Amino acid sequence: KQTHKFEYPVLLLLSLLGLMLLVSANDLLSLYMSLELGSLSLYVMTAFERGNVKASEAALKYFVLGSLASGMMLFGMSLIYGFAGSTNFDMLANHLASVSDMPWSPGLVVGLIMVMVGFCFKISAVPFHMWTPDVYEGAPTPVVAFFAVVPKIAALCIFARLLLYPFEDMEAQWQQVIIFVSIASMVVGALGALMQTNIKRLLAYSSIGHVGYALVGLAAGAEAGVQALLIYLTLYLFMSIGAFGFVMRMQRNGQAVEDIQSLSGLSKTNPRLAALMAIMMFSMAGIPPLAGFFGKMYVFLSAIEEQLYGLVIIGLLSSVIAAYYYLKVVKIMYFDEAGEPFDKVDSLSVRVVLALCALVTTAFFVMPTPLVDIAGYAAQALSM
Repeated sequence: KQTHKFEYPVLLLLSLLGLMLLVSANDLLSLYMSLELGSLSLYVMTAFERGNVKASEAALKYFVLGSLASGMMLFGMSLIYGFAGSTNFDMLANHLASVSDMPWSPGLVVGLIMVMVGFCFKISAVPFHMWTPDVYEGAPTPVVAFFAVVPKIAALCIFARLLLYPFEDMEAQWQQVIIFVSIASMVVGALGALMQTNIKRLLAYSSIGHVGYALVGLAAGAEAGVQALLIYLTLYLFMSIGAFGFVMRMQRNGQAVEDIQSLSGLSKTNPRLAALMAIMMFSMAGIPPLAGFFGKMYVFLSAIEEQLYGLVIIGLLSSVIAAYYYLKVVKIMYFDEAGEPFDKVDSLSVRVVLALCALVTTAFFVMPTPLVDIAGYAAQALSM
């Protein structure tokens, strides 16, 4: 298989190294270099199946649009340096605090917005999401499982730190952008998936919607909002890995199957696999008492504390719309006529990971305190 080639783990580790450096960055230049180190490996991994035309097309789109976003981010950083005199987070925070009683320089505001545009591309937030469905469909499923979770979590964490530490005094400017991007992502994620017939494209629009929900916590701005953001990202990690682990099990005669209708009657041919996917779909839809419900509850409560009532109402409505396509998958598995069964995959590691994801998703409500406390400590660190 393609993922058995020695370049695959090397690229994976290089991307992981870049993302680990990213979350610890304290300077705009180190942030940019770390982000690019993480992204360049992903461009190559997208096209890892060389004979796959879809993968090559998706990688080209991803690379071109990613280069454009990186260029905008770097130009925004140069504007910030030009108008603030530094790229260091501490020095930026001191400079902005010293001039907070004066009107903000237009160049500084434009620079910050351009940096935000670059981040919105990296986390596939609307209106910079156009690469996501094609890349999810074309790239190998293990690669998609990786960059559907890890780069987004890393980028959102450093994004929150950037906005809430050096640029905290400019909250009135960046909060409007975050609210718009959050609303657009939730709505497009909910409506875009309604007509999808490919399970990976459906999960792509689902991930766009989940980024919108996560940004609700960032829009709240306060420490409670960052805590809610981190809780949501942690729970999303388990839900997403569980869903893509299920997609990796969708094989017939050694060939990957991605059509949603191929799940017909799965509960009759493989009840345990169907139950796993049902848990993930119900959780992503936000149905209690599964973990996804609590993730949305925390981000919406943090927004309510900051009186962002319109954002919460739109989020709830989009969540209701999104529940349709999640429940549609469950309906096909449990109520349609049984089709040809999937191949049996005797991989202990895959079984352990899927069982862990299902356990966390179903049992989070039993003991949520450890995660809530850890997220609170992390939120304090991110805003310092």
